[in-house]
Amino acid sequence: MKNTLNLTGRNLYDLDDYSVEEIETIFETAKVMKEINKRDYKKIPTLRGKTVVTLFFEDSTRTRISFELAAKRLSADVVSFTSAGSSVKKGEGIQDTVYTLNAMGVDLYIVRHSCPGVPKLVNKYSGKPVLNAGDGRHAHPTQALLDMFSIWEKKGSLKGLKIAIVGDILHSRVVRSNLIGMKKMGANVVVCGPRTLMPPKIDEVYGAQCVYDLDTAIKDADVVMALRMQLERQTEGLFPGLSEFTNRYGLSKKVIRSAKGDVLIMHPGPMNRGVEILPEVADSDHSIIIEQVTNGVAIRMALLFLILGGKPEREVA
Repeated sequence: MKNTLNLTGRNLYDLDDYSVEEIETIFETAKVMKEINKRDYKKIPTLRGKTVVTLFFEDSTRTRISFELAAKRLSADVVSFTSAGSSVKKGEGIQDTVYTLNAMGVDLYIVRHSCPGVPKLVNKYSGKPVLNAGDGRHAHPTQALLDMFSIWEKKGSLKGLKIAIVGDILHSRVVRSNLIGMKKMGANVVVCGPRTLMPPKIDEVYGAQCVYDLDTAIKDADVVMALRMQLERQTEGLFPGLSEFTNRYGLSKKVIRSAKGDVLIMHPGPMNRGVEILPEVADSDHSIIIEQVTNGVAIRMALLFLILGGKPEREVA
């Protein structure tokens, strides 16, 4: 397995801490992991004896399962911690929770929390590597890595590609990590959505082009990514209603025609079918939405392998 850079012991809070070369190392490693996942027998002993905790203070299905499956396929011992039914409900703080888990011999923490910055706190209290599985509106770096890997795999590179990200930009932690990573890898990123769902100065902060017209955003795009319309935000009065949002910003077959002929359609999930993306687009030949899920396991396997210092391929293949 080609591993030109040593990432052993690193944390992953967001992609601003990783270089282009390090991201490419993760991609190359994920390619190998994806091949392993195609085998009849998918488990390899590379992380045997290591213990990984999924420390989730916020509800999640696909992210938690993806991480746990990744760790198990590398033969790590996996402990799944959720705040529901735990000592946290009895008033225990994050510090004591981590101290308790650390005393049990944990090697790496995967953290999801509604408050930005909690992954860094877990590292402070544990002294162990931490992977950010989503912290508030701040970041979701492994989702961004799997999104970028999915594009890299199909296009060979992100450099020079026009990538349009459409939807609820304001509340998305996915888009923030993607903007950092995609711009770092040389893509031209356009964000599009209602003015009320657009963060102020996003163009200045992240170097993305900000537009409010869907046709302009999608014209000649190489990649179009729809973001989940967070239905719980409808009560905040940020847009009149779902039907108006769909009419103006929903991805339909008609809208997609202005993109390039080999455009990739993406969605980080979960989807609201018929809201931000119509079934005719989500299920089209251009869609790689299901493949994103597959790639999520490979990317997370790659990160665990690299950060926990897995054995070389000749010993595990």
